[in-house]
Amino acid sequence: MAKDFSTRAENYSQWYNDVVKKADLAENSAVRGCMVIKPYGYAIWEKMHDALDKMFKETGHTNAYFPLFIPKSFFSREAHHVEGFAKECAVITHYRLKNDPNGGGVVVDPEAKLEEELIVRPTSETIIWDTYKNWIQSYRDLPILCNQWANVVRWEMRTRLFLRTAEFLWQEGHTAHATREEAIEETRKMLNVYADFAEKYMAVSVVRGVKSPNERFAGADDTYCIEALMQDGKALQAGTSHFLGQNFAKAFDVKFLNKENQLEYVWATSWGVSTRLIGALIMSHSDDNGLVLPPALAPIQVVIIPIYKSEEQLNQITEKVQPLIQKLKAKGISVKYDDDDSKRSGWKFNEYEVKGVPVRIAIGPRDLENNHAEVCRRDTLAKTNMALDTLDVEVEKLLAEIQQSLFDRTVKFREDNTRKADTWDEFVDILDNKAGFVYAHWDGTPETEELIKEKAKATIRCIPFNNPLEEGKCILTGKPSKQRVLFARAY
Repeated sequence: MAKDFSTRAENYSQWYNDVVKKADLAENSAVRGCMVIKPYGYAIWEKMHDALDKMFKETGHTNAYFPLFIPKSFFSREAHHVEGFAKECAVITHYRLKNDPNGGGVVVDPEAKLEEELIVRPTSETIIWDTYKNWIQSYRDLPILCNQWANVVRWEMRTRLFLRTAEFLWQEGHTAHATREEAIEETRKMLNVYADFAEKYMAVSVVRGVKSPNERFAGADDTYCIEALMQDGKALQAGTSHFLGQNFAKAFDVKFLNKENQLEYVWATSWGVSTRLIGALIMSHSDDNGLVLPPALAPIQVVIIPIYKSEEQLNQITEKVQPLIQKLKAKGISVKYDDDDSKRSGWKFNEYEVKGVPVRIAIGPRDLENNHAEVCRRDTLAKTNMALDTLDVEVEKLLAEIQQSLFDRTVKFREDNTRKADTWDEFVDILDNKAGFVYAHWDGTPETEELIKEKAKATIRCIPFNNPLEEGKCILTGKPSKQRVLFARAY
């Protein structure tokens, strides 16, 4: 397997595409803007799914499933929501095809026009809140803590595998509450679940905060987010949690009898992450040799490659390796023993390096004689010899060390690439020549925020939680400001 990669320094965008394709994660499909997630890429998503699903259930949430198709009229009920998604909606107008009587192949049957056009789900707030109306009558029916794993369609014109595609996979939580305070608590709690997942499983350091009004989810009163910094200095929104207030309850007339026997509207939240997390994983850790995966999300955590010249040598190695494999599996470590004799060991080394397998173990006849094996860690490519008798214990330690090391590296990278700017010239200079996060003063108006975005191609990523108050002047208008906010160019 030849690497044939662009380097990050030469062309970061091409390097990213190369890693996705060479590591066999995904490819473009015949449908413009859509992707095929290949088995190895999907295995990473499954690991993400399983970890997050467990975290959701531990916080009291249950899974459900709602329709892919949403009546168009539902979107018009919440004005900000329809405005936010109108340009991305795929619309179904007919339900049948027929053979063209003029010999032109298959055509839409004009007699099969839908009475009401349907929107292919870009997000599910509207269909879910129409459903919740039937589920909620009293405070005893609350809270509802539902999540669904699904696909959504947002008709993107400029796409990139995992980061932005017309169809993608995600989860979306939708909860209903009796009080404002309970809903806000839920919104914060789920953002913290995302942050914990990003840091403990993805090994990616994130900043937690609240979005500016311009960057809020369409139809939300507040949007909380986690923001990560990629190796090229651009930010990536890695998860969002929305406090929806009573907006959707009012739009769909969802009321409940409270404990005082009075009718009031339900309070709502929604929250989600998607397969773009795989893009974040790639851009946070990978190098010019290919994918680098944190052990917690690696489909294969350890690969063992026998080095042999004869069947007898292979049998000796296999006999020694089998107990090791069982010991590793007993520790919950996923192991692959690659004794495929159709490929050379050098090809295998290269393949697993490109695919980001955290630990590679090579064992040959001489290693058996010396009772050790060569162990290579993917994050640093450092090699060392380890005793076979204690290899399972040492590998378990090494995996934990790799996981922590990758996280520490992203913390240091974020800290080294977070700067303050006090003037417009400083702000632009950092963005153009250094990149990364920039703390700068903003006068708090949406008009100034839009002007900064237009002039510098940078957005307010968030206002960090517990952000210190600090008197200053807006970098663009010079008007008074009470705090710095976090800017960056972003994916």
